[in-house]
Amino acid sequence: MTPDIWFAWPSREALSFEGQSRARLGIAWAVRSVVLGGMLWSAISDKGPHGWSWVVGVAIVAAVVVLARAFFRETFAHRLWPSLAVLLLVMATALVALKSGWEVFAVIVWCGCAVTALERLPLGAAVPCTLAALAAYAVVNADNWPTTAITTVGLGLAGYVLRLDAEARGNAQRLLAQERAARAAEAESAALAERARIAREIHDVLAHSLSAQLVHLEAARLMIEREPAGDFRDRILERVVSARSMAREGLAETRQALSALRGEMTPVEDFLRTLVEGGGPGGVAGVEVTGERRALTAEASQAVRRVAQEAMTNVRKHAPGAAVAVRLEYLPGEVALEVRDSGGGRCAGELTASGSGYGLLGMRERAELLGGSLEAGPEEEGFVVRLRVPA
Repeated sequence: MTPDIWFAWPSREALSFEGQSRARLGIAWAVRSVVLGGMLWSAISDKGPHGWSWVVGVAIVAAVVVLARAFFRETFAHRLWPSLAVLLLVMATALVALKSGWEVFAVIVWCGCAVTALERLPLGAAVPCTLAALAAYAVVNADNWPTTAITTVGLGLAGYVLRLDAEARGNAQRLLAQERAARAAEAESAALAERARIAREIHDVLAHSLSAQLVHLEAARLMIEREPAGDFRDRILERVVSARSMAREGLAETRQALSALRGEMTPVEDFLRTLVEGGGPGGVAGVEVTGERRALTAEASQAVRRVAQEAMTNVRKHAPGAAVAVRLEYLPGEVALEVRDSGGGRCAGELTASGSGYGLLGMRERAELLGGSLEAGPEEEGFVVRLRVPA
């Protein structure tokens, strides 16, 4: 054996019941119940069913059970000294039971300590503990030494076999977890490849089409500007410029959607700052970010971006010249966005009546599908949009 084997703990998978079949768990609990019942019966029957023997016997058995549970917790956490301390307390309790006349109970506890130590402790600590427990058992049963010797060897082998079995089960659990992780990574890779393919298709069709429209609209604008000034010419020019702006915005949003499909989205804070700086309706516009920044899920990031875009569009349409404050807050398990304007132009209450409320309605549905919420409405000054989504 290499030195590492003597100091290595059994894996946590080996020390837990995770991954065991129901039949195996049922057998394990049945064995524990039989052992516990035998301990309780031996503690009581040695002194008879009368007097304080019932109380004392139940108290000692309860103490052993509580200490055994603590030993299982400490070994699962790989804490050596607390585990040894609890195990020694169990063996000392068995010694007290022996001095009180409960010989069978003490023998059962020592045998259990010997097997469990080999199963759950590093071998460097388990072997001395097992030898001590089996030595105590041998001293008590010194009258029949052949049977005692065979039992002692058998218990030692049983403990080591249980340890090997637990390690094999733990290795199987780790391999299963690794296989699941590999399958998940493969599925994610396939999904990313499909999203990249869709992004290429959208780019080849929609982005090229919008780019071509921008070129033609720009050419039309230049041609119209060469015409003599007049009311009809100005109206046509206004429509062409408006169409060009819409095509440019559509192309920008298409590129953002393509970046999202490829997983190349810029951080949401940078997006919000660009949105406010490039499309601020007027006045003082700023972005405040609070909380511990972290990567958001694609769904949450898209929801924040779309709601911010819709809110800024509404401010430009219904409160031109108003100052806008954008606040992004990272909360435990979720992210919150608040877009607040200072009012101005048309009354904020006219937002829904004007027909523009459909955008916010769609954003509210998007938030609810993600398990979040969206609130929008007028306050003392201006209009406020608040979004909260899990992230």
